[in-house]
Amino acid sequence: MEDSIFTKIINGEIPSHKIYEDEHTYAFLDIHPITPGHTLVVPKRQVEFVWDLDEATYQALQSSVQKIAKHLRATLGVPYVGEQIIGIDVPHAHIHLIPFTQIAEYRQFPDMTAEPDHALLAGIASKLKIE
Repeated sequence: MEDSIFTKIINGEIPSHKIYEDEHTYAFLDIHPITPGHTLVVPKRQVEFVWDLDEATYQALQSSVQKIAKHLRATLGVPYVGEQIIGIDVPHAHIHLIPFTQIAEYRQFPDMTAEPDHALLAGIASKLKIE
């Protein structure tokens, strides 16, 4: 299997706005966020679909998702963090965490053609980084 864009990010071949990393998972800001703080959480081992992860990797991913979601909610002062598993855009299992206050924010779609604002993303990543 060819390395996915996420594997290349994990390996440092493509830059990212990382907010968390542990032995099994890597989390970084989406460059086309639905809301500020929109984070992707991925297992370090490339498997195409979340549902095909082995039990240990799936549990590690979900543990990181919970930790990061709680952190996003507390740090950004939002009441909700939505979780989405779409699974069609990149052949590497990943979970979207989307902080929001109103349901309309969660249901909006980002402009995928817009140039990413890397300065803004770097500032948000600095605020959200989990040591």
